[in-house]
Amino acid sequence: MPAFSLPRCLAVLTPGVQRVSTLPALLEGVELRLSRRPAVEGLDGVLAWGRKPSARVADAFAARHGLPVWRVEDGFLRSVGLGHADPPLSVVLDDLGIYYDAGAPSRLEALVQAPHDDLQRARARALQTLWREGRLSKYNHAREASPPVRGPFVLVVDQTFGDASIAFGQAGPEHFARMLEAALDEHPGLPVVLKVHPDVIAGRKRGHFERLTPGQAARVTLLASNAHPCGVLESAEVVYTVTSQMGFEALLWGRPVRCFGMPFYAGWGLTADELPAPGRRCPVALEDLVHAALVDYPRYLDPETGVRCEPERLMQWMALQRRMRERFPPRVYALGFSRWKKPIVRAFFAGSEVQFVRRAEQVPPQGTLAVWGRREVAQARARGLALVRLEDGFLRSVGLGAELVRPLSWVMDRRGIYYDASAPSDLEHLLATASFEPPVLARARALRERICAQGITKYNVGQGGWRRPAGARRVVLVPGQVESDAAIALGAPGLRTNLGLLQAVRAAVPDAHVVYKPHPDVVARLRRAGQGEGQARHYCDEIVVDAPMHELLDQVDEVHVLTSLAGFEALLRGRKVVTYGCPFYAGWGLTQDHWPMPRRQRRLCLDELVAGVLISYPTYVSRTTGAFTTPERALDELLAWKLLGPRRPPAWRRLWRWLLGWRRWAGA
Repeated sequence: MPAFSLPRCLAVLTPGVQRVSTLPALLEGVELRLSRRPAVEGLDGVLAWGRKPSARVADAFAARHGLPVWRVEDGFLRSVGLGHADPPLSVVLDDLGIYYDAGAPSRLEALVQAPHDDLQRARARALQTLWREGRLSKYNHAREASPPVRGPFVLVVDQTFGDASIAFGQAGPEHFARMLEAALDEHPGLPVVLKVHPDVIAGRKRGHFERLTPGQAARVTLLASNAHPCGVLESAEVVYTVTSQMGFEALLWGRPVRCFGMPFYAGWGLTADELPAPGRRCPVALEDLVHAALVDYPRYLDPETGVRCEPERLMQWMALQRRMRERFPPRVYALGFSRWKKPIVRAFFAGSEVQFVRRAEQVPPQGTLAVWGRREVAQARARGLALVRLEDGFLRSVGLGAELVRPLSWVMDRRGIYYDASAPSDLEHLLATASFEPPVLARARALRERICAQGITKYNVGQGGWRRPAGARRVVLVPGQVESDAAIALGAPGLRTNLGLLQAVRAAVPDAHVVYKPHPDVVARLRRAGQGEGQARHYCDEIVVDAPMHELLDQVDEVHVLTSLAGFEALLRGRKVVTYGCPFYAGWGLTQDHWPMPRRQRRLCLDELVAGVLISYPTYVSRTTGAFTTPERALDELLAWKLLGPRRPPAWRRLWRWLLGWRRWAGA
C-alpha cells in the first residue's frame, strides 16, 4: 500500500491553522512549530490548509527554503457542529496534493488504487452500514427533514458560488446549469428536488440558481432548509452533483451518482461522469474508494479521550449524537428552572432550541414543555401540551444535587416519572415491554460488575469507614430518605416516614443488627430531617452517618427501604431487598414487596432490570465534551472524578448551602 512516513516537524505559519485546537492531537507524533517566522533548522516541511488563499503563505515559505508542503483539510466525517466552535475531529494529511484538486495527484488517489484484501473490503462495507445506520454526514448538527415531494425524485445538489472545490474539480458556474438541464431531460417523468446550500439559505453566500425558468420551476422543488442530508439521500432515485461531498455520501447510501465536475469520488467507474477522468484514475470497486476515504486517508480523534481513534469509534460517537439530538421537537419550552440549571437543561436537550418561560400560558398549543419532576402545570394537559419530566439519573455525580453539583445523567420522561407509582412512566413501560437481546444483557452485566467493583453509587459521597459488627449473624441496612420528597408522596402508599420504616423493620427482624443511614442531604442540613427521626436510635442498633453507601451495601445481608435508590444499588450487589413502598425496581420479581403492583406483571432477571434502568432510560452528558455519552463513559468520568477527592465548593455554593440550612432550621 502506498504510504508515507510522517514528518517530525512542520511549520504552521498562518493564524487560522494555528487556531485549530484539535490539530496537535490529530497530528500526533508531529511537532508543530507555530510561528509566522519559524526557524528553518529541523523543519521537515510546511503545513498548509488545503489550497485556500492562506496556503500561498506556506507555499512561498516552502519555495524559499526548499521544503515540501504538506496539506491538511477537514476529513469527510468532521464534527457535530460548524466552525471554530466545533473544531474538526477528523483531518486528512496529504504529502502529494489535496483530494479535491483533480489537476494534480493526491495521496488519496494512490490509496484508492492500492490493493485491498478481503478483510479490508469487509471493513469498508461495514463502515458503509455504520454510516447509514448512524445517519451521518460531514457535519451533524442539523435535524433531518422529510423530502419535500412524495414518491421518487431526482436530487440535484447546489454549492456555494466560488467554492474552491468547484474550480479545482475542473468545473465552473456553467456546469451547474448543465447539471439541472440534464436532470430534467434525463428523467422527464420525475420531479427534481434542488438542495440549496445552508450558507445560501442563511444569506452568507450565493448559490448557482438565483432564477429558474418557468419550465424549470414547474418541475423543480427547492429544498431550502438547513436539513441533514440523510433523509433526501436515502429517498432519492439518483443524485446529481458537480463536486459536492454529498455525491460521495450518496454512494455510501447506494444511490446512482451523476457528476458534472471531477470530485475525488469521480473517475473511478463508480459514477456517471460528464468530464473525462484524469489518466491517473482507473476503475475500482466501491470498497476501494470507501476504505481509502474513510480508513487510509483521514486521521480521527476520540472526542472523549482526546487521543486518536479508528473511524468506527468516531462514527459510533457521532451516531449517538445524531440519535439523541433528534428525540425531541425542534423547540422545547422549559418552566421553573433556576439560573444555574439552565445551561444543564440546554445540554440535555441539545439538538432542540430551549426557550425558558415563566408561565405555561406562554407555550403555544401542542408545544412541548419540560418541567422538573412532578411539578404540575394546571393548564398543560388541558391545552394539549406534551410534558417532559426531568429528574436526576441513577449515576449522577460526586457530590449532592442540593449542593448544585452538575449531573452526569438525567432522566427525561414523557409518560410520567419513575418514582411516581400511581401512574405509568417511560421506565415502567420499557421494563414491561422491551426485548432485551443478549448483547444488551452482556453490556448490562459488564456495567453492573464494574459499578460494584469500583464502589459507584448515585452521589458517591462519604469519607468515613464502616465494618460489619463481629459476630452479627444478620445485618439489615435501612436507608433514610427526605420525607418531603415526591418519591415518598407518590411511591409510598403506606408507610411514609423513616421512623415508621425503622419500627416496621425492627418488628419484622427483631434479632437482626439494624443499621440506619440518614439521607446525605439531611446530614448536610440541606433538607429537613423526618418526622420523629431523632428517635431513630431507639429502633436500630447503629446509626452510620458518613460511610459511603457502597461500603455498607458490600457488608450487609439485607436492605429494607421505602423507595430509596439504595434498594436498587443493593440489588446490583446481590443483596436481599425488602420494599415497604413501590420503588421503580419493585414488582418485577427481584424484591420482596409489601405492596402489590398490578401493572408490573413481567418477571425480569437482574440484568434486564439493569439494562432498562442504566442503559436505555437515562440520558448521559459528558463532563469532558458537554455532549451526549454512554453509561460506560459516564462511569469512567465518575471514577476519574472520585480520584480527585473532595474539593472545597466555591463561595457562592457554600452560601447557598448555608441558606438552605437556615431555611431548614427556620422551618421554611
